[in-house]
Amino acid sequence: MSEIRQKPGEQAKEAPQPRSVRVVMMALMVTILLAMLDNMIVSPAMPTIVGDLGGMEHLSWVVTAYMLATAASTPIWGKLGDMYGRKGVFLTSIVIFLAGSVLSGMAQDMGQLIGFRAVQGLGAGGLMVGVMAIIGELVTPRERGKYMGMMTGVMAVAMIGGPLVGGTITDHLGWRWAFYINLPLGAVALAMVTAVLHLPKKKAKGRIDYLGAALLTVGISSLVLVTTWGGTEYAWTSTVIMELIAIGVVALISFVIVQKKAAEPILPLHIFRSLNFTLMSVIGFLTGFVMFGAMLFLPLYQQAVQGASATNSGLLLLPMLLSMMVVSFFSGRFTTSTGKYKIFPIAGTVLMVLGLFLLSTMDTDTTRFTSGLYMAVLGAGMGCLMQITMLVAQNSVEMKDMGVASSSATLFRTLGSSFGVAIMGALFNSRVEDTMASRAGELGGKVTEQSAQLDAKSLEKLPDVVQSAYQHAVSAGTHSAFLLGAIIGLAALVAALFVKEVPLRGAGPKDAEPKDSAGKDAAPSESKAPEAAEPEAAELKDSEPKDSGSVKPAGDVAGDAAPGTRDTVAESV
Repeated sequence: MSEIRQKPGEQAKEAPQPRSVRVVMMALMVTILLAMLDNMIVSPAMPTIVGDLGGMEHLSWVVTAYMLATAASTPIWGKLGDMYGRKGVFLTSIVIFLAGSVLSGMAQDMGQLIGFRAVQGLGAGGLMVGVMAIIGELVTPRERGKYMGMMTGVMAVAMIGGPLVGGTITDHLGWRWAFYINLPLGAVALAMVTAVLHLPKKKAKGRIDYLGAALLTVGISSLVLVTTWGGTEYAWTSTVIMELIAIGVVALISFVIVQKKAAEPILPLHIFRSLNFTLMSVIGFLTGFVMFGAMLFLPLYQQAVQGASATNSGLLLLPMLLSMMVVSFFSGRFTTSTGKYKIFPIAGTVLMVLGLFLLSTMDTDTTRFTSGLYMAVLGAGMGCLMQITMLVAQNSVEMKDMGVASSSATLFRTLGSSFGVAIMGALFNSRVEDTMASRAGELGGKVTEQSAQLDAKSLEKLPDVVQSAYQHAVSAGTHSAFLLGAIIGLAALVAALFVKEVPLRGAGPKDAEPKDSAGKDAAPSESKAPEAAEPEAAELKDSEPKDSGSVKPAGDVAGDAAPGTRDTVAESV
């Protein structure tokens, strides 16, 4: 066992990662796969579930309950990790997710399935946050880029393979195994994390902010329901939607007031004093808005206009997802090698705007090859943004706020996706209905009266004239939706231009101790919060596990030891 110690003032060298760190990263990737695969696998099983359990009128709640529980619990999981230690909280979220999976697979009616999906979503809220916060505690920001690039690659694989796996499982094993398949993956993650991850235990100094948690849950749930029900279950101007908007606004305003007075706020408002953190929250929201809107309408366009099969729906997005995966991996490696990252938010938003504009030009004559190139451009933009937003957000706060920073970044992206699907969907539906009415007259209006999104079977039953009208209508609808996305992308580009490139601390040839222009030690984080890093660093030193197989934290505020604090230690096994 050898130790590589960085003393104050010495130039840092890239220390080899312990074997146990690599094992933990494998466990974290399995957990990300677990979280991302679930909805992708369950979606193809929905028709079979309805046929077995009935309750078609409540089908949408199978997805809505999961999404509500996930969004509402995300910030709470992050805060619990900050207060009580990440390992125990993370393992708890995995256990709850697996319990929800088992119960969902055993459901005997639609009501039970909806309730158990909410339990599953409650656990899912802690999976993504736990993974990102643990990476933030184990790995210095300089090294973190390459690992987050790997995580983005896992997400892309799940998006591509999920529908295929879900369809195969449902056809050969039955829909219940779409939930039971989570058990072996979860068991592997639990065993690996329990065995090799050793993080210091924390003792909370204050009580959980229950009032703040309740207000935030009500506010988030109201907003998600507005975006889920608006324009589908209820008209946008209906009493239900207006009441939900009012409840959400009042709850969130009350939440902000409570957070200012709480001893242990669920979402500490001081983290938003950091310009970079605030900008990353905005960019994450806008990226989620655009990305999930695009993933909704691209398969629809390819099926309705280009005649692609719905069976392999995940493969339809292959050009975008492969491009996203490759660029994300490259950007992570580049950030680790150079410590530079500002280029990626700017380049990513430029490529995102360009890709969305190109997609908005598609019509009924656009070939699959051409649309694939356009998707690759959009995917490249997403690859520049997906992990950089999380990396910069974490680099902008102190270690004690790593959980809430990770959960906030995840929450803003989730809310962005909800708003994106709702607003782009409303614009798409309106344009489709107008085009159908103008091209196919009264018959066209009747065809899209129930839904502007027809499946392949419904489309085949229509007369040729109506089919042609619908193809033009979908083309017009996607044009409007992607054009709106490009405009939203411009707002993200403006935000990216104001990002400050604060040096990433950690291993690197020129990154041992960041200096300001006067030659003094740089602040431990961009947020320059008044709480110094030294007390927590000393606490970490005292509570470090002594066993040789431990995976140890990267050090306070991601690993740059200042005089008077613990040395940065990397063990070579």
